[in-house]
Amino acid sequence: MKEKAIINTSIMKIEHIAIWTRDLEGMRNFYTHYFNASSGSAYYNHSKEFRSYFLSFEGDCRLELMEMPTVTNSKNDYRKHFIGIAHIAFKVGSRERVDQITTMLQEDGFEIISPGRMTGDGYYESAVFDPEKNRIEIVA
Repeated sequence: MKEKAIINTSIMKIEHIAIWTRDLEGMRNFYTHYFNASSGSAYYNHSKEFRSYFLSFEGDCRLELMEMPTVTNSKNDYRKHFIGIAHIAFKVGSRERVDQITTMLQEDGFEIISPGRMTGDGYYESAVFDPEKNRIEIVA
């Protein structure tokens, strides 16, 4: 891995951590009841049958709980989503930085899952695999 300076790293922070679940409401109730999380409104993407909630705690990092019928229990294929921790999202401050960091990762040989794009729930993000095939989202 080449060492390169990333411009203005002071903005970078963990934005959220995501968990795939089979019981979205049960997981939401668990974190709101036992960990005093406050829940945002439910998001639903009809075409993918994807549902999610963002939960907020006292700090800046949030927890995204996600449910979709096509997500498997098996961890055998790292390219597919599976039940459990799904990804870590880093907030980098702007669309330009999302694209800049994604390009740098691609040039350094890392696998890009998706280039910068607008998501249905309002994020501009890209997604990459880290060296051990964990999903990393880079969000504006």
